[in-house]
Amino acid sequence: MPYAFIQDVPADEAIYRQIRELLPPDAPAGLITHLAVKREGGLRYIDVWKSESDWERFREDQLEPAVGKVLGELGIPHTHDDVVVEELDVVDLWRGER
Repeated sequence: MPYAFIQDVPADEAIYRQIRELLPPDAPAGLITHLAVKREGGLRYIDVWKSESDWERFREDQLEPAVGKVLGELGIPHTHDDVVVEELDVVDLWRGER
């Protein structure tokens, strides 16, 4: 089954856009879906990946460097203290249009 999670972060849309601009325009290998939504206090990401190793590879190789660069330029420490991750047990994945 795929690897899925919800991640709540204290970032706003402007920070998200800056990070996203540093990432490749094409979806990374193994990404099935990524949804970024507003919530009180920041954003919530809902991700589904083909495997946890696909997610880990993307996070280490591309995402963390981009987040570190943007936060550093804004003078915000790059810690995970305010990040909450909840893994999800996928029962079914029904894909629509691509």
